[in-house]
Amino acid sequence: MPAALQRAFQDNGGLVLGAFEGPSLIGFTLGFLGREGSALFHYSHMTAVRPERQDHHVGFSLKLAQRAEVLKTDLSEIRWTFDPLQSRNAWFNVRRLGGTPDRYHPRYYGEMRDAINAGLETDRIRLVWSLDSPRVRERVRGIYPSPAEDESRCERSPAWVTTKRGNDGLRRPKGVNVAEAPEVRIEVPYDLGRLRERDPSLLRDWRASTRSALETAFAQGYRVDDFVVTQSAGERRSFYLLKRSAGMPERTDAR
Repeated sequence: MPAALQRAFQDNGGLVLGAFEGPSLIGFTLGFLGREGSALFHYSHMTAVRPERQDHHVGFSLKLAQRAEVLKTDLSEIRWTFDPLQSRNAWFNVRRLGGTPDRYHPRYYGEMRDAINAGLETDRIRLVWSLDSPRVRERVRGIYPSPAEDESRCERSPAWVTTKRGNDGLRRPKGVNVAEAPEVRIEVPYDLGRLRERDPSLLRDWRASTRSALETAFAQGYRVDDFVVTQSAGERRSFYLLKRSAGMPERTDAR
């Protein structure tokens, strides 16, 4: 990202923030003013932390700083997109920050050949971060449902992506089962990088299954309102938890 472009963003409705350790830049977030119809918001285009400083709360600190600066401009939302198969990002964006994914974009960036995206269609999910909502205020303070509440919700929510663990320890999607209920869950790989290393062909299967499930869910009025990681029998699994939006009618097949 050229420095001149960053300066242009910074001076014209955008925001560029860096996290430093001494003189060294260890992370940054960059965004600009966005508009959809009459709604104005901040669009967060890039956020990254150096690999050796990840898991040290740098990204969280950057997002809190971004939130504080955007609130000063009287905007109430920050939006961004992320790959729905990246469990680590989903946990951070939805669980930790309290953002709400509400739209699915298949093949959003076209073909990309970098190490993260090579061999995988660039589907993205849009997330809305309502900066001063009760949910967001709770989540950034570290207030979450208890493990027992998470387990109970998973048990009562039908699984829209059915999966099976193979003899190699890798979990594979077996199909999409759209079972209507007030709450549903959609599984994604816990560790996409491990799949890429051990069986890249599974990436396409996971993409196809979760694309179908999430597009159907959004079309039927469901919205993601949490993301959980469970552990059982030595295996960690990741799920989007969805609720049907208030006022949305049940699906009917009548013509």
